[in-house]
Amino acid sequence: MPRPSAARRDLAPGALLGLQAGVLVAVFLAWYALVSLGFLPAFFFGRPVVVLQRVGQWFANGKIYPHLGVTLVETVLAFAVGTLLGVAAGLWLGLRALPSALLEPYIKAANAMPRVILAPIFAVWFGLGIASKVALGVTLVFFIVFFNVYQGVREVSPTVLASVRMLGASPRQLVRYVYLPSATSWVFSSLHTSVGMAFVGAVVGEYLGSAAGVGYLILQAEGSFDIDTVFAGILVLTGFALLLDYVVTVVERRLLVCVPRASGGGA
Repeated sequence: MPRPSAARRDLAPGALLGLQAGVLVAVFLAWYALVSLGFLPAFFFGRPVVVLQRVGQWFANGKIYPHLGVTLVETVLAFAVGTLLGVAAGLWLGLRALPSALLEPYIKAANAMPRVILAPIFAVWFGLGIASKVALGVTLVFFIVFFNVYQGVREVSPTVLASVRMLGASPRQLVRYVYLPSATSWVFSSLHTSVGMAFVGAVVGEYLGSAAGVGYLILQAEGSFDIDTVFAGILVLTGFALLLDYVVTVVERRLLVCVPRASGGGA
Protein backbone atom coordinates (compact mmCIF):
# COMPACT_ATOMS: atom_id res chain seq x y z
CA MET A 1 0.00 0.00 0.00
CA PRO A 2 1.51 3.40 -0.94
CA ARG A 3 2.65 5.59 1.92
CA PRO A 4 0.77 8.92 2.41
CA SER A 5 4.01 10.87 1.95
CA ALA A 6 4.69 9.09 -1.35
CA ALA A 7 1.13 9.75 -2.52
CA ARG A 8 1.62 13.46 -1.79
CA ARG A 9 4.77 13.57 -3.91
CA ASP A 10 3.04 11.81 -6.82
CA LEU A 11 0.52 14.67 -7.13
CA ALA A 12 1.32 17.93 -8.92
CA PRO A 13 1.73 21.03 -6.72
CA GLY A 14 -1.67 22.24 -5.66
CA ALA A 15 -3.43 19.14 -6.95
CA LEU A 16 -3.83 17.63 -3.48
CA LEU A 17 -5.30 20.87 -2.14
CA GLY A 18 -7.69 20.97 -5.08
CA LEU A 19 -8.82 17.39 -4.44
CA GLN A 20 -9.34 18.12 -0.75
CA ALA A 21 -11.42 21.18 -1.64
CA GLY A 22 -13.38 19.02 -4.07
CA VAL A 23 -14.24 16.56 -1.31
CA LEU A 24 -15.52 19.44 0.84
CA VAL A 25 -17.64 20.81 -2.01
CA ALA A 26 -19.02 17.32 -2.69
CA VAL A 27 -20.05 16.96 0.96
CA PHE A 28 -21.88 20.29 0.91
CA LEU A 29 -23.58 19.46 -2.39
CA ALA A 30 -24.72 16.10 -1.01
CA TRP A 31 -26.00 17.81 2.14
CA TYR A 32 -27.85 20.41 0.04
CA ALA A 33 -29.39 17.77 -2.23
CA LEU A 34 -30.53 15.52 0.60
CA VAL A 35 -32.16 18.43 2.45
CA SER A 36 -33.72 19.93 -0.71
CA LEU A 37 -35.17 16.60 -1.80
CA GLY A 38 -36.62 15.95 1.65
CA PHE A 39 -34.47 12.95 2.54
CA LEU A 40 -33.11 14.94 5.52
CA PRO A 41 -35.50 17.22 7.42
CA ALA A 42 -34.19 20.80 7.45
CA PHE A 43 -35.41 21.30 11.03
CA PHE A 44 -32.90 18.73 12.28
CA PHE A 45 -30.10 18.97 9.69
CA GLY A 46 -30.23 22.64 8.73
CA ARG A 47 -29.97 24.24 5.30
CA PRO A 48 -26.38 24.47 4.04
CA VAL A 49 -26.96 27.69 2.07
CA VAL A 50 -28.45 29.39 5.13
CA VAL A 51 -25.59 28.07 7.28
CA LEU A 52 -23.01 29.62 4.95
CA GLN A 53 -25.00 32.85 4.82
CA ARG A 54 -25.08 32.97 8.61
CA VAL A 55 -21.30 32.56 8.79
CA GLY A 56 -20.87 35.30 6.18
CA GLN A 57 -23.19 37.64 8.09
CA TRP A 58 -21.28 37.06 11.33
CA PHE A 59 -17.98 38.09 9.75
CA ALA A 60 -19.54 40.92 7.73
CA ASN A 61 -21.24 42.65 10.66
CA GLY A 62 -18.47 41.80 13.13
CA LYS A 63 -20.73 39.94 15.56
CA ILE A 64 -18.55 36.86 15.65
CA TYR A 65 -15.25 38.58 16.44
CA PRO A 66 -15.71 39.22 20.21
CA HIS A 67 -17.06 35.69 20.74
CA LEU A 68 -14.40 34.10 18.54
CA GLY A 69 -11.70 36.10 20.33
CA VAL A 70 -12.82 34.77 23.72
CA THR A 71 -12.90 31.16 22.51
CA LEU A 72 -9.51 31.44 20.81
CA VAL A 73 -7.89 32.99 23.91
CA GLU A 74 -9.28 30.18 26.07
CA THR A 75 -8.12 27.56 23.55
CA VAL A 76 -4.60 28.94 23.06
CA LEU A 77 -4.03 29.37 26.81
CA ALA A 78 -5.27 25.84 27.55
CA PHE A 79 -3.16 24.47 24.71
CA ALA A 80 0.00 26.29 25.82
CA VAL A 81 -0.31 25.62 29.56
CA GLY A 82 -1.35 21.99 29.08
CA THR A 83 1.52 21.39 26.67
CA LEU A 84 4.16 22.94 28.94
CA LEU A 85 2.93 20.99 31.96
CA GLY A 86 2.70 17.77 29.96
CA VAL A 87 6.23 18.12 28.61
CA ALA A 88 7.67 18.96 32.03
CA ALA A 89 5.86 16.12 33.82
CA GLY A 90 6.61 13.62 31.04
CA LEU A 91 10.32 14.41 31.14
CA TRP A 92 10.51 14.34 34.93
CA LEU A 93 8.72 11.02 35.38
CA GLY A 94 10.35 9.49 32.30
CA LEU A 95 13.79 10.09 33.82
CA ARG A 96 12.96 8.94 37.35
CA ALA A 97 12.03 5.31 37.88
CA LEU A 98 10.88 5.44 41.53
CA PRO A 99 8.48 8.43 41.26
CA SER A 100 7.18 6.96 38.00
CA ALA A 101 6.41 3.62 39.67
CA LEU A 102 4.78 5.31 42.67
CA LEU A 103 2.56 7.67 40.66
CA GLU A 104 1.70 5.37 37.75
CA PRO A 105 -1.64 4.04 39.11
CA TYR A 106 -2.80 7.53 40.11
CA ILE A 107 -1.89 9.00 36.73
CA LYS A 108 -3.76 6.22 34.95
CA ALA A 109 -6.78 6.74 37.21
CA ALA A 110 -6.80 10.49 36.52
CA ASN A 111 -6.50 9.86 32.79
CA ALA A 112 -9.35 7.32 32.84
CA MET A 113 -11.68 9.79 34.57
CA PRO A 114 -14.04 11.61 32.16
CA ARG A 115 -12.54 15.04 32.82
CA VAL A 116 -15.43 16.94 31.25
CA ILE A 117 -17.32 16.34 34.51
CA LEU A 118 -14.79 18.64 36.19
CA ALA A 119 -16.25 21.65 34.37
CA PRO A 120 -18.87 22.47 37.06
CA ILE A 121 -16.19 22.16 39.77
CA PHE A 122 -13.87 24.51 37.90
CA ALA A 123 -16.76 26.94 37.46
CA VAL A 124 -17.21 27.00 41.26
CA TRP A 125 -13.47 27.31 41.92
CA PHE A 126 -12.53 29.85 39.23
CA GLY A 127 -15.83 31.50 38.35
CA LEU A 128 -17.53 31.77 34.97
CA GLY A 129 -14.71 33.70 33.30
CA ILE A 130 -11.84 32.51 31.15
CA ALA A 131 -9.98 30.78 33.99
CA SER A 132 -12.48 27.93 34.39
CA LYS A 133 -12.47 27.18 30.63
CA VAL A 134 -8.68 27.23 30.53
CA ALA A 135 -8.49 24.88 33.53
CA LEU A 136 -10.77 22.36 31.84
CA GLY A 137 -8.83 22.58 28.59
CA VAL A 138 -5.54 22.05 30.44
CA THR A 139 -6.80 18.80 31.95
CA LEU A 140 -7.71 17.55 28.46
CA VAL A 141 -4.45 18.58 26.82
CA PHE A 142 -2.09 17.63 29.64
CA PHE A 143 -2.49 13.85 29.57
CA ILE A 144 -2.22 13.61 25.78
CA VAL A 145 1.11 15.44 25.81
CA PHE A 146 2.32 13.80 29.01
CA PHE A 147 1.97 10.19 27.82
CA ASN A 148 3.62 10.96 24.47
CA VAL A 149 6.60 12.69 26.09
CA TYR A 150 6.87 9.96 28.71
CA GLN A 151 6.89 7.28 26.01
CA GLY A 152 9.38 9.23 23.92
CA VAL A 153 11.82 9.44 26.82
CA ARG A 154 11.44 5.77 27.64
CA GLU A 155 12.03 4.81 23.99
CA VAL A 156 15.58 6.19 23.95
CA SER A 157 18.01 3.46 22.89
CA PRO A 158 20.14 2.13 25.79
CA THR A 159 23.02 1.81 23.32
CA VAL A 160 22.85 5.51 22.49
CA LEU A 161 22.73 6.41 26.17
CA ALA A 162 25.72 4.21 26.98
CA SER A 163 27.73 5.69 24.10
CA VAL A 164 26.96 9.28 25.10
CA ARG A 165 27.81 8.57 28.73
CA MET A 166 31.13 7.06 27.66
CA LEU A 167 31.90 10.36 25.91
CA GLY A 168 31.47 12.13 29.25
CA ALA A 169 28.05 13.73 28.81
CA SER A 170 26.54 15.26 31.94
CA PRO A 171 22.93 14.59 32.98
CA ARG A 172 21.93 18.01 31.65
CA GLN A 173 23.57 17.27 28.32
CA LEU A 174 21.80 13.92 28.15
CA VAL A 175 18.45 15.69 28.58
CA ARG A 176 19.27 18.35 26.01
CA TYR A 177 20.92 16.27 23.30
CA VAL A 178 19.37 12.81 23.73
CA TYR A 179 16.08 12.78 25.63
CA LEU A 180 14.55 15.98 24.24
CA PRO A 181 15.27 15.14 20.57
CA SER A 182 13.85 11.66 21.14
CA ALA A 183 10.65 13.10 22.63
CA THR A 184 10.19 15.91 20.10
CA SER A 185 8.49 13.87 17.38
CA TRP A 186 6.21 12.32 20.00
CA VAL A 187 5.35 15.80 21.30
CA PHE A 188 4.29 17.11 17.91
CA SER A 189 2.30 13.96 17.25
CA SER A 190 0.33 14.69 20.43
CA LEU A 191 -0.09 18.41 19.66
CA HIS A 192 -2.29 17.75 16.63
CA THR A 193 -4.76 15.94 18.89
CA SER A 194 -4.32 18.48 21.68
CA VAL A 195 -5.53 21.37 19.50
CA GLY A 196 -8.95 19.76 19.17
CA MET A 197 -9.09 18.89 22.86
CA ALA A 198 -8.27 22.49 23.82
CA PHE A 199 -11.25 23.61 21.73
CA VAL A 200 -13.41 21.00 23.45
CA GLY A 201 -12.46 22.35 26.86
CA ALA A 202 -13.24 25.93 25.85
CA VAL A 203 -16.60 25.16 24.24
CA VAL A 204 -17.81 22.78 26.97
CA GLY A 205 -16.93 25.39 29.57
CA GLU A 206 -18.89 28.01 27.62
CA TYR A 207 -21.86 25.68 27.48
CA LEU A 208 -21.99 25.36 31.26
CA GLY A 209 -21.77 29.06 31.97
CA SER A 210 -20.54 32.10 30.07
CA ALA A 211 -21.66 35.35 28.48
CA ALA A 212 -19.37 35.20 25.45
CA GLY A 213 -17.70 32.73 23.12
CA VAL A 214 -18.71 30.66 20.10
CA GLY A 215 -19.96 27.95 22.44
CA TYR A 216 -22.24 30.56 24.01
CA LEU A 217 -23.63 31.46 20.57
CA ILE A 218 -24.29 27.79 19.81
CA LEU A 219 -26.01 27.33 23.18
CA GLN A 220 -28.26 30.34 22.56
CA ALA A 221 -29.16 28.97 19.12
CA GLU A 222 -29.98 25.54 20.56
CA GLY A 223 -32.32 27.18 23.07
CA SER A 224 -34.33 28.71 20.23
CA PHE A 225 -34.13 25.58 18.00
CA ASP A 226 -32.12 27.51 15.40
CA ILE A 227 -30.25 24.58 13.89
CA ASP A 228 -28.74 26.71 11.10
CA THR A 229 -26.93 28.88 13.62
CA VAL A 230 -25.77 25.78 15.50
CA PHE A 231 -24.18 24.40 12.32
CA ALA A 232 -22.73 27.83 11.55
CA GLY A 233 -21.03 27.87 14.95
CA ILE A 234 -19.72 24.36 14.45
CA LEU A 235 -18.37 25.34 11.01
CA VAL A 236 -16.53 28.36 12.45
CA LEU A 237 -15.01 26.28 15.26
CA THR A 238 -13.92 23.57 12.84
CA GLY A 239 -12.30 26.10 10.53
CA PHE A 240 -10.25 27.73 13.26
CA ALA A 241 -9.31 24.36 14.76
CA LEU A 242 -7.88 23.41 11.36
CA LEU A 243 -6.07 26.75 11.23
CA LEU A 244 -4.39 26.14 14.59
CA ASP A 245 -3.52 22.61 13.52
CA TYR A 246 -1.89 24.06 10.40
CA VAL A 247 0.20 26.39 12.58
CA VAL A 248 1.37 23.36 14.57
CA THR A 249 2.25 21.61 11.31
CA VAL A 250 4.32 24.58 10.10
CA VAL A 251 6.23 24.73 13.39
CA GLU A 252 6.74 20.97 13.29
CA ARG A 253 8.25 21.12 9.80
CA ARG A 254 10.66 23.85 10.88
CA LEU A 255 11.81 22.09 14.04
CA LEU A 256 11.94 18.49 12.85
CA VAL A 257 14.35 19.15 10.01
CA CYS A 258 16.48 16.14 10.95
CA VAL A 259 13.67 13.57 10.70
CA PRO A 260 14.46 11.19 7.83
CA ARG A 261 11.98 11.22 4.98
CA ALA A 262 10.38 8.06 3.66
CA SER A 263 11.80 6.89 0.36
CA GLY A 264 9.59 7.06 -2.68
CA GLY A 265 7.73 4.14 -4.14
CA GLY A 266 5.20 1.68 -2.78
CA ALA A 267 5.38 -0.26 0.43
